[in-house]
Amino acid sequence: MSTDQPGGKSAHQKTSTPVTCPICSGAGYLREDVPVGHPRFGQLVACQCMQARLEAQHLSDLRAVSNLDAMARYTLDRFMPDGVGLTEDKRKNLRKVYEAVQGYAEEPRGWLVLLGGYGCGKTHLAAAIANEQVVRGQPALFVVVPDLLDHLRAAYSPHSPTAYDVRFDQVRNAPLLILDDLGAHSSTEWAQEKLFQIFNHRYNARLSTVITSNQELEAIDIRIRSRLIDPDLVQICTILAPDFRASGAEQASSELSSLSLHSEQTFDTFSLRNKELSADQVASLQQAFTFASSYAENPEDWVLLSGSYGCGKTHLAAAIANRRVQLGYPALFVVVPDLLDHLRATYAPSSIVPYDKRLEEIRSAPLLVLDDLGTHSATPWAQEKLYQIFDYRYNARLPTVITATDDANIDERLKTRLFDRGRCTNLRINAPSYRGSEARAWQQSRRRR
Repeated sequence: MSTDQPGGKSAHQKTSTPVTCPICSGAGYLREDVPVGHPRFGQLVACQCMQARLEAQHLSDLRAVSNLDAMARYTLDRFMPDGVGLTEDKRKNLRKVYEAVQGYAEEPRGWLVLLGGYGCGKTHLAAAIANEQVVRGQPALFVVVPDLLDHLRAAYSPHSPTAYDVRFDQVRNAPLLILDDLGAHSSTEWAQEKLFQIFNHRYNARLSTVITSNQELEAIDIRIRSRLIDPDLVQICTILAPDFRASGAEQASSELSSLSLHSEQTFDTFSLRNKELSADQVASLQQAFTFASSYAENPEDWVLLSGSYGCGKTHLAAAIANRRVQLGYPALFVVVPDLLDHLRATYAPSSIVPYDKRLEEIRSAPLLVLDDLGTHSATPWAQEKLYQIFDYRYNARLPTVITATDDANIDERLKTRLFDRGRCTNLRINAPSYRGSEARAWQQSRRRR
């Protein structure tokens, strides 16, 4: 479309029938300057002023649906990327997630999934992305998933100001869609189908999307989950920070951990039993000891310590946890049967800790030591709870230490995580029970020092 014509006439004047923009009190449309016979000859197109007006109306409609006005305070500038009173591990994690969100807000491409517990800041960060886009003049649709489903249901009403098809198309084709609190909706067939249609459309079209959830991915409809774990499109960020509204004392304490019962099990009190074992057995202990000592200084991914009863695997696992605490970091040490008992106890009417909070405490622990895996009762419920914990920590790559005997009864789903050499280091201690007289004498001598 040309902007000028001979004689200095403006684009608003260049039509056989003058049609001017809204600024000139006209209709706001132009006839395109094309020769007779052209497919678009005589057709009206919106002028720049009308286009701006239409875009403003579109943004207003999106804001009305998303309720961003009520979340204007959620900006990146107002977020505390170092948290409040966090441990170094959690502070680094929160800072890393914040920087990932910053980068996405500047150039929203692909999908961003923010996972974490209640009150950890994921909704603030997601809303901040939307607000940043609106400031830049770009449309962004922010909506809480249960509210989204309510909006879609309401659109069926004959009194609805917006038809269902229009509302549904607004959501699935929004240039940037932020879905907050996925998993909090009622899992009816209708709800699951509507969400799948939205996710599938945006997945195929590669439309920018942000999702937040406090649930593990395994609890989400498998059709949606398969889209969320596509590494070519999706970036998953797990926030380890606790509820910003919780007190410091509440964050620091845990009745789950039995590490206090293993206070004497440190690297200094561990014996390699050189005088009572064969060279191969000593080498096995030395390898496990060396790796555990290094891991305690900078824990990454998983470690599986296996062997016979009393071979020293629990001692090394406790030594790792004690070393982290000595360095000022939190560590959750728990025997697996006790862990399951704690989860069962939350179902009691007298429990002061809700199940969701207890499960979140376990699966999001900065360092989790699970002692004696395989000695628990292998009920379907127990297997499912352990799988949820293992799978969450596996996907989030959270440091985890597991001990198990050689004949432990371990669910096949857990084994797929434990024997992934890219994520878990397997150390088998080829030594008999730690009960020799030399070992006891050595321990007593260490206590006297």
